[in-house]
Amino acid sequence: MTDRQDAKRKSGGRPSLPPLDYLLAFEAAAEEESFARASERLHLSETAISRKVRLLEQHHGTALFLRGSRSVRLTPQGQRFLADIKPALRRLREASRRIASEGRPRPVTLAATNSVAVLWLMPRLQAFRRINPQIRILLVASDNDEECLSDSVDLAILRGSGEWPGFASRQLFGETVFPVCSPVYLAAHPEAECVEGLARQDLIGVTSAHSEWMTWSTWLQAVGAPGADPAHAAAFNTYPLAIQAAVDGLGVALGWAHLVDPYIDSGALLRPLGEREVCTEQGYHLLCATASEDFDERRVVRDWLAGLAAPPR
Repeated sequence: MTDRQDAKRKSGGRPSLPPLDYLLAFEAAAEEESFARASERLHLSETAISRKVRLLEQHHGTALFLRGSRSVRLTPQGQRFLADIKPALRRLREASRRIASEGRPRPVTLAATNSVAVLWLMPRLQAFRRINPQIRILLVASDNDEECLSDSVDLAILRGSGEWPGFASRQLFGETVFPVCSPVYLAAHPEAECVEGLARQDLIGVTSAHSEWMTWSTWLQAVGAPGADPAHAAAFNTYPLAIQAAVDGLGVALGWAHLVDPYIDSGALLRPLGEREVCTEQGYHLLCATASEDFDERRVVRDWLAGLAAPPR
């Protein structure tokens, strides 16, 4: 009698379940479409991945992959099998995480762009810690949206219209943009108090490729100065650096309300054009993956951030 027949006899005629490591190897190979990439993902040899998949196919008596020279593709049976097992594997992973974290608070990974992390979140974290000393927030600052929305992130704050497939979103504040400079710079360049004069000033720019940033040319055109072709006094790859340059008197920067409001309230920065500003249809939203497992610590952080949401300006 073969091992398979013996297992079937002992289970009352029901087919036995395949080993979990076969299923994990199959899942990785199916998602990566490559045994080589699956081996890197699971930290196993390519030979081990291939062997586990082959044994899984033997277990079920059907081919799950069409094998090519450099890649693999799922057969129709493989596609159905992957769709069937993924929810079960996800529940197993969630159950494992839950039992591992029982009795100790689970940290919350919160991702945001560099500007929001440095200028908006950091000044508020100490107040949260005073109220919730048992909850640890792991802050990820990145201008890469894919990194901010990765599976390892529990909550994210990103700029956009509010529509992210697979994510629930809540707007924290809108997007209002206006020029800012230091009192010392404005005193030395009073012509910056009109749009035409502003376009001839030392305009501080941001070189980040992130879609977050409105350019000076776009802003000047929006307020009726379409012929302006501003020259930048300095350019920085992150927005916090650009704002610090404005505070230090290097020139005029574009200020995003809610990010620069504390500098204006303290007098470190002024608005040379007064209330002249540009409002867009974009906003900064709190995002949470709808398919992810919720947990108490994340709910506390999410409710705290939602409580900081600003009314429309």
